[in-house]
Amino acid sequence: MSEVVHSFTTTVPRWQPYVVPVDLATATEEQRAAMQVTPSNKGISPYVLTLAHDPESLAVRSPLFNLIMYGKDGLSPGERELGATAASIVNRCVYCAAVHSSRFISHTKRTDVIDSIFADGLDAELDEHLQAIFDFAARLSATPPEAAEADAQAIADIGLSELEALDLVLSSAIFGWANRLMHTLGEPVKD
Repeated sequence: MSEVVHSFTTTVPRWQPYVVPVDLATATEEQRAAMQVTPSNKGISPYVLTLAHDPESLAVRSPLFNLIMYGKDGLSPGERELGATAASIVNRCVYCAAVHSSRFISHTKRTDVIDSIFADGLDAELDEHLQAIFDFAARLSATPPEAAEADAQAIADIGLSELEALDLVLSSAIFGWANRLMHTLGEPVKD
């Protein structure tokens, strides 16, 4: 029996869709083409197989996701992952928070940052640079958004360029969207 995961963790849970995912063996050519542009080469996840019910949207989503999260210029990979983590904390998406906090740690080796975020949530106290990034992404992810001029100034004050700031906006925004899809299409479970 599977148990729904409610607490933030760096252990990535299994995501269980509410609807039956597309069966790869019987997928249409359009679905197969859309799934070939997935973010990783590690196989096709149940999430992508679920999104493949709408292959036209998936064919646009995956390249956009890749460009935002894996672009070679702009914000560092760890900082993009911190933006995605902040959005996932705000949206209470345990699955995405686990994935992106783990990736943040992989890029930065900073378990202390994630430990603080998981212990204190939006009240986490981080070093100035990461605090500005985390706060901006979290405030941008609130509904309605709470990011203000002071938040934009804080990320400028730590030296983020316009491109880096845009990457932070995009990494936060795509997870505002992805978190909501994850919630409505399934739930994180541990076996």
